[in-house]
Amino acid sequence: MKTAFVTGSTGFVGINLIDELVAQNWRVIALHRVDSDVLPLARHAGVERVVGDVTDVKSLLKVLPPEVDCVFHVAGNTSLWNRRHVEQLKVNVRGTRNMVRAALEARARRFVHTSSIVAYGLHGGQITEDTPTRGSTSQINYIRSKALAEREVRKGISDGLPAVIINPSNMIGPHDTESWSRLFGLVQRGRVPAMPSGGGSFCHVRAVARAHIAAAERGRLGANYLLGGAQATYAGLALEIARLLGIRRRPLQLPVKLLQGYAVLEEWAAPLLGRRPDITRDAVALMSENFYCSSERAVRELGYAPETLECMLGDCRDWLLREELLRPLPKSAQTGR
Repeated sequence: MKTAFVTGSTGFVGINLIDELVAQNWRVIALHRVDSDVLPLARHAGVERVVGDVTDVKSLLKVLPPEVDCVFHVAGNTSLWNRRHVEQLKVNVRGTRNMVRAALEARARRFVHTSSIVAYGLHGGQITEDTPTRGSTSQINYIRSKALAEREVRKGISDGLPAVIINPSNMIGPHDTESWSRLFGLVQRGRVPAMPSGGGSFCHVRAVARAHIAAAERGRLGANYLLGGAQATYAGLALEIARLLGIRRRPLQLPVKLLQGYAVLEEWAAPLLGRRPDITRDAVALMSENFYCSSERAVRELGYAPETLECMLGDCRDWLLREELLRPLPKSAQTGR
């Protein structure tokens, strides 16, 4: 039985990855912070939970077992709100540096790093793994932090770390409470009158989890793997969500300057109302670009199997309903996909 050490174990990708690791008969050690909600991990009696923080290298050195088969470094901060920028750099960059150091000291047999398509920066079209990276100079903090995190992994590789880097596109699926799942509630409540003009590739988090395990078992050391599949504009995504919810919504595509002005108001008003902003300036800037990618390398070398947009959105919707995070649907939408 192989042993996996998973950071970010209580997050969107981490929970789905652990589900898949357990299904494939891996022993799992799940790292979580002392204040994390570990209820999702309790579904698997055999998962060993350890307390630590990627921003505290000493805590990692205490709990990472020697010569573990694979470290899956999934932990990351995906916020697009400027109030989270300092914390984001701390988690994404310093946290990765610490995890690389701990894995090297523990002589981990494999290190799979969860990055993002955005680490390549803004290119405006379809990218491949050979596309030059521009992310480290981006004005969008999230993009910059993911690119700088990859740089830390590259430094580790030069020191002998047997690492593989996974670059998912926009991920959708169950157990998402922070990312695209929020769009379901916004669409349902009629709070999405407009969307930025960009678009991108989308991937099912379940397929992403399987690709992580394939990368641990047969990924080329030092290689990046882009994970895409379905392609849609962001306005088209909102339209498809509305269809799956059985409601009529047709968001407009507005100029960036108008949306940026609305985002400024949201960033100012949301804290006063005790909630997160529905949209931020960084989100507008990011979603006004096109982030499309080819998954040919991952399909060929990892057996990556993309799923349809309808499938991933349907799975996300069904999970939100089971968790009572969405209002009950009208009868017209209850028959499923």
